[in-house]
Amino acid sequence: MTADDSFGRLDDDDYPAYTMGRAAEMLGTTQGFLRAIGDAHLITPLRSAGGHRRYSRYQLRIAARARELVDQGTSVEAACRIVILEDQLEEAQRVNAEYRRATGSVGPADATAAA
Repeated sequence: MTADDSFGRLDDDDYPAYTMGRAAEMLGTTQGFLRAIGDAHLITPLRSAGGHRRYSRYQLRIAARARELVDQGTSVEAACRIVILEDQLEEAQRVNAEYRRATGSVGPADATAAA
């Protein structure tokens, strides 16, 4: 991959553009926190050729949500589980909405409004 290819991917939400140090700085947390949420399988950073962790913007948003929960007193493990469940729920709702649009069916909220 050339430098031009890398530069063009910076707008890609999944491109691992941030080092662990930079990610921790952006989130206002420690590198240990990033390791802990990695150990809890919330995010899996990509590794550079030299073995260094690299994070994407999407992963940083997930980490920021976990940090919010931890700052409110939730344990790291519980915060990671909550974020995973929130992400799964959001995906299921997106899939259901696509299905309703594709089939022209009425969802529960739409049925109430139509009554």
